[in-house]
Amino acid sequence: MKRKLPILVSAFLASLASASPDPVPEGFRSLFNGKDLAGWTVPEGDNGHWKALDGVIDYDAQSEAEGDKNLWTEEEFGDFELRLDWRIKETTGFYDVPYVLPDGSTVKGPDGKNLTHPIRNADSGIYLRGQSKYQLNIWCWPIGSGEVYGIRNNEALPQEIRAGVTPKLNADHPVGHWNTFVITMKGDRLTVVLNGHPIIENALLPEVPEKGRIALQHHGGKKADGTWSPASSLVQFRNVFIRAL
Repeated sequence: MKRKLPILVSAFLASLASASPDPVPEGFRSLFNGKDLAGWTVPEGDNGHWKALDGVIDYDAQSEAEGDKNLWTEEEFGDFELRLDWRIKETTGFYDVPYVLPDGSTVKGPDGKNLTHPIRNADSGIYLRGQSKYQLNIWCWPIGSGEVYGIRNNEALPQEIRAGVTPKLNADHPVGHWNTFVITMKGDRLTVVLNGHPIIENALLPEVPEKGRIALQHHGGKKADGTWSPASSLVQFRNVFIRAL
C-alpha cells in the first residue's frame, strides 16, 4: 500500500513545481502573461526549450538555436524598476569558483592565477539595456546572485566601480526555492534588492546604453558526451513586472 505524503510536504512540493501569478503591483505592468511567451523574442530554431509551463517561464538549457539562445523582450526599456521571481531548478555539476572579495577582486595564487574551489553550480542571469556586459548573474557562487559579472570581472576598471557591482551579501535562497529581484535602472546607475536585502546600491555601469531590451540568459547545456556543463541554466521565472521611471 502506498503511503500518502504529509499535507505540508505535498503542498511544499507543489509550490516548487507550479506558480500562481501575483497581482500586478500598482503602477507596473506584466511582461509575462503566464500562458505563453507573447511579448518575448524566442530564439530562432529554439524548438520549444524556452516555454511557458504551469504559470512560469521554464528553460532547460538546451535551446537548439544556431546563434543567440537567450530569451529577449520585444520592447526596449530605459529607466525602469523591474521585479521578477526566479529559481534554479537544480545544479548541473561542480564548477571551479574563484574566491571573490568584497571589493570585487579575487584571491590569487603564487602564479598570479585565481585560486578556486569546486562547488555545485548552475548559471543564468538577467541582461540589462540589451548587452551581456550588463548582466545580473544568477548562480550558486558564494558571492551570491546579483553581481554584474562583466563589470566586476573587468580588471581595467577602477576598483571602486568593480566593488560597486559586487553583492554586499549572499541573499540567495537554497537551490529549488524562489527568489525575488527588484532591479532599478536610472541613467547609468543600478540598484538591486534580492529577497528584501539591498545587495547593489547606486552602482555605476560605465558606458551603459540609454535603453535596450531585457534578456533571460541561456548558459551551458549538455556537452558532446551528453553530460551537463556545470554552469547550465536550468531555471524558471515568474511574476515579471516592470514600470517606467
